[in-house]
Amino acid sequence: MTTPLELWSHALRQGPTVSAMGRLALRQALAGALPDALTRRPVLTLPGPARTEIVPPRDPELLRSYARWCRSDAASARGTVPPHLFPQWGFPLMMRALADAPWPLARAVNAGCRIEMNRPLPAGEPMTLQARLLRVDDDERRAVATLELRTSTASAPDALRCELSVLVPKGGSAQVGQRRRASDTKHLVPTNAQEIGYMKIGPDAGLEFACLTGDFNPVHWVAPWARAAGFGGPILHGFGTLARALERLNRNVFAGDAHALSSVEVRFTRPVRLPARLGVWYAPGELWVGEAPGAPAHLVGTWTARSQTP
Repeated sequence: MTTPLELWSHALRQGPTVSAMGRLALRQALAGALPDALTRRPVLTLPGPARTEIVPPRDPELLRSYARWCRSDAASARGTVPPHLFPQWGFPLMMRALADAPWPLARAVNAGCRIEMNRPLPAGEPMTLQARLLRVDDDERRAVATLELRTSTASAPDALRCELSVLVPKGGSAQVGQRRRASDTKHLVPTNAQEIGYMKIGPDAGLEFACLTGDFNPVHWVAPWARAAGFGGPILHGFGTLARALERLNRNVFAGDAHALSSVEVRFTRPVRLPARLGVWYAPGELWVGEAPGAPAHLVGTWTARSQTP
């Protein structure tokens, strides 16, 4: 297990993501404090301009700690970077791509993502990133922005193509709760799904995942903040749920082959309130996370593989 000292040592290296979140929060606060006449809202162009950046290789100790947190088979992924870790290096650039959005981004939540794994992403190489705002779905209840992130290295061009859906609710915590209850009846674990593993998630999992990725949104680790946001208590990052679910799929469906998947697309349909014990449920080409068949699903997804499933 990763020790608290190791986790906090990783947290101190998450400067780019923490700084990006801080700049975004400050920009939003200033925009809200100034009169509309003094605040210029740029017109969003779709798709937005591509923003590029080169980032250093991921720290080997971080990769080892992340693998332990995800309960992954480290041997099968040796020498590569797990694709579901992409928010750790991609968030700062994606936030820049979303900087001109006119919504209250401090209330944004991850609604889902798509990851296309064109080839394994090698560890130890600098990564070239390209991010842009792809599309927007905006109505009186919420706005959903979809961003694209491409990750390449010298030996693995276009290794990953990821899409991230960011949902910004327009309403108070009561409306958030109403939407969550409606989702509970819409997204259920099928009664014929096969359980391929379970996740025992501790009360500090949100803080642990924040230390590993830099996403220190307080709804994941500050109880009063999470309650004020309408969640009743700290909730796990959607990407934390995804990471552990995919590692169980790798281990129990693909016999530990970390590179068998070619794509995965998921929606985060219900927050995971901490602590939790959840099952990972499987059908060919599909995936769910929930307590039991027939119960509300916290994650629903589809996937494709490079080889036929067992």
